[in-house]
Amino acid sequence: MRMVNRTFDEITAGDTAELRRLITTDDLFVFAAASGNSNPMHLTDSDLDGDGHNERVAPGMFIASLISAVLGTQLPGPGTIYRRQSLDFRSRAIAGEEVVTRATVLSKADGLVRLRTEVLHADGSPILTGEAEVIAPVEKFDAADVHVPGLVVQRHRHFETLLDRARPLPALPTAVVCPQDENALAGALLARAEGIIAPVFIGDERVIRTVAQGLGADLSGIEVIDITGDEAAAARACALVHEGRVAAVMKGHLHSDDLLRPMLDKVLGLRIGRRFTHVFVMDVPGQPEPLLVTDAAINIAPDLATKMDICQNAIDLALSLGMQARVGVLSAVEMVNPEIQSSLDAALLSKMADRGQIRGGLVEGPLAMDDAVNLAAARAKGLTGPVAGRANILVVPGIDAGNMLVKQLAFISHAESAGVVMGAKVPVILNSRSDSPMSRLASCAVAALYVTAQSRRAA
Repeated sequence: MRMVNRTFDEITAGDTAELRRLITTDDLFVFAAASGNSNPMHLTDSDLDGDGHNERVAPGMFIASLISAVLGTQLPGPGTIYRRQSLDFRSRAIAGEEVVTRATVLSKADGLVRLRTEVLHADGSPILTGEAEVIAPVEKFDAADVHVPGLVVQRHRHFETLLDRARPLPALPTAVVCPQDENALAGALLARAEGIIAPVFIGDERVIRTVAQGLGADLSGIEVIDITGDEAAAARACALVHEGRVAAVMKGHLHSDDLLRPMLDKVLGLRIGRRFTHVFVMDVPGQPEPLLVTDAAINIAPDLATKMDICQNAIDLALSLGMQARVGVLSAVEMVNPEIQSSLDAALLSKMADRGQIRGGLVEGPLAMDDAVNLAAARAKGLTGPVAGRANILVVPGIDAGNMLVKQLAFISHAESAGVVMGAKVPVILNSRSDSPMSRLASCAVAALYVTAQSRRAA
């Protein structure tokens, strides 16, 4: 960013400068963290003042700080030092609103510059007015390489959006298999309380009720099917699907293999002709949309046919979430190398999509990780397609790479993850014991949105 100041000698009365700024919810979180002002009126969507409107009111001193941005970067610009500032708050601004901050020189004398300062709504009405007195710079500053490190707000707005979309839907009838520990039971009960699922608990009823008692939870109105044994409980969940009583299955406190094994039964299971594949839906702070990573949990070393199903299942899920499906098939390189099998598979999947064998999304590969998600890196390497640099679905070469990628996003990039198994008759919500409440809720929301989208498509 280039920045040029105006020295004291260059300034004349009547000079003016302004900045436009779209106030975002993330701005309010950043200001709260920096200032210590965590007043919920500035952070929530609740009506705390009883005026019938939700809040997210920008703090007055945040609005005032926009004045310093004009003074410090434009007029007078770099080298400016504050002497005093008067503030008269005339109205409020809220997140989502664009405001105009303007400074106008009134007078100057003895190295001091007096300015009229104001922050305005888009229609020109005042939010804040006042006057500033500053010491103007005497040395000229002109630089094109002024950069400020970016900040990432650890807030999971994409999952919040998914939950907002899922809550108004009819509660998804869900078989919860073996909710026999606190995390599994609490997660299902939380999703029920949010109106996202209508659970049917399957497992050892005595254990389930004991855990519920320890949580202080009331199971009134929830059907509990008493079955001993993990695989037997999973098989009963499959039966409920075939009976039309549930439209999703949710993992409780059992091993994933024990949950999925009965579902793979050719007669009594939930096969529909595709491989079962797992999709992580990742809410990565700072990213413009959710990022889907597949398959990082089920298929260890998928062959080309399995990768075809991995792509199609992920595309179907992305479409149900209202996303344009842009699939980046990952490898170590962006050029086909006969010695790297993942690059060959990626090129074939890309061509299969071109020929309609994979439908509903754009597929490009091979792509290295940087080429897939960073537009500058993609363009620097001559990749100009619609996916390179913009991928929102990442197909990994195998479970090792996928597992590492997901955990890097979670523990270094502070992402939350939702997980579902696709390719079965109904979505299978596959939670980990370490998943947060938000992760469990989001997994249920993803399943609910998928089922709703499939039902509308079939109608």
